[in-house]
Amino acid sequence: MEFLLPAIPAMTALLFILLRGKRLLHTISIISSILLAVVGCFITKDIISLGIIESSVLGGLFYIDSLSIITLDVVIVIALITSIYTIGYLEEELKHGKITLERLKVYYILMYTFIFTIVLALTAKNMGIMWIAIEATTLASAFLVGFYNDKHSIEAAWKYVIICSIGIAIALLGIILMHLSSAGVIESSHLLEWKTLYNNAQALNSPTLRLAFIFILIGFGTKAGLAPLHTWLPDAHSQAPSPISALLSGVLLNTAIYGIIRAVAIVNKNLGSNTFTGGLLIGFGLLSILTAALFILTQKDYKRMLAYSSIEHMGIITLAIGFFTPLSVFGGLLHMINHSFTKSMLFLSSGNILQKYNTKEISKIKGLLKVLPVTGVVFLLGLFAIAGTPPFSVFASEYSIIASIFEKSSFILGAVFILLLAIVFAGIALTMFRIFYGSNASKDVTPGETNKAGVAAILVLLVIIMVSGLYLPTQIKDLIENAQKIIIGG
Repeated sequence: MEFLLPAIPAMTALLFILLRGKRLLHTISIISSILLAVVGCFITKDIISLGIIESSVLGGLFYIDSLSIITLDVVIVIALITSIYTIGYLEEELKHGKITLERLKVYYILMYTFIFTIVLALTAKNMGIMWIAIEATTLASAFLVGFYNDKHSIEAAWKYVIICSIGIAIALLGIILMHLSSAGVIESSHLLEWKTLYNNAQALNSPTLRLAFIFILIGFGTKAGLAPLHTWLPDAHSQAPSPISALLSGVLLNTAIYGIIRAVAIVNKNLGSNTFTGGLLIGFGLLSILTAALFILTQKDYKRMLAYSSIEHMGIITLAIGFFTPLSVFGGLLHMINHSFTKSMLFLSSGNILQKYNTKEISKIKGLLKVLPVTGVVFLLGLFAIAGTPPFSVFASEYSIIASIFEKSSFILGAVFILLLAIVFAGIALTMFRIFYGSNASKDVTPGETNKAGVAAILVLLVIIMVSGLYLPTQIKDLIENAQKIIIGG
């Protein structure tokens, strides 16, 4: 059944090429995302009971474990929520002449091609195939970044392609070096298979493996938006259609981090400690949080501010993985989930705001709670959530990471981390909260929600981040703990 995960979005993208009519396109999109969710539920159930699924289909291409499935489930849930939201969003774009029916069809083809590449990256047993899939995500999503074909979106798309292609080429060098480190150790039929590399990690050539990790971290770190390789991200996330911004921030960045995590597990097992990888990861993590904090303080565009917030949270996850204790890795994996749902909710909410006010400038938006009462409330709560305020889920994962740092008596690192989080909170408060009050900035703005299904979708995400901040279901906790053991051993 696992082959259905990439097969469903791939077949859907092909089907869209043959179909016409917006209602049919919308319907197929919803059916496909529901089917993907159903298959995901069955496979998650199998992983809970079996631990690992290895398929013999296509020469044993697919491999799914607890680490794969928690990342995949986030993709599947956000894809379903986004597909529901997208219907109303695209209808509004059609209504105002921003896109045509032909462009709507292109949008769906690209969106499901993008989802296919992400799912393939997360289910591939071979790290070379994983690299190909992650590179393919760039090609699929670049056209979505430049979807509106205006000056700014095209510039953002080219910037995204150039920077991420350079990064992914660097990652390829890392994958090649990882292959060379296994020369004479692993049989040709199992080359670059993650499980085989991990099981034989102690026999790999350590100097070559260290060099491989540096290239992999820089390469996939570029795709994850880690500073100083982050410059494509604010432009791409702010210029893409809002549902695509949600997928880029909530799904794509996790896929790049996933590639780094797989490499970390192999290298740390080979070296017997996290001293080498930890220093690099913590350094990149702190630099990313600091960079995001400084830029958030000066933002005038709310979508760019959300994009810089994504850089911050990728830094938090990277720092947690670099610290490499059971609690920090657990917190880092939980933070991947929490950030994805929260940031997707915020980007979808920003789509409603953009369509209502027709501007991304913070200074031109007033009285949001009066104009969009539901979206405004969700956006306000989402800002508190992404800033790490209790009782939302991001607070729970950040608390776990902070606790793990102080548990190891790393007081200076802990103090710096908390200070940076406080700066981010202040930046969000200073730049954003003024949009919620006052009179409408324009008399042309008519109060009222237009995308009713989209509002319901973002409310589902709000419920998820509120409930999971207070209670984590046992099955999810067990999956995260199993993924933690895969990474650190045990």
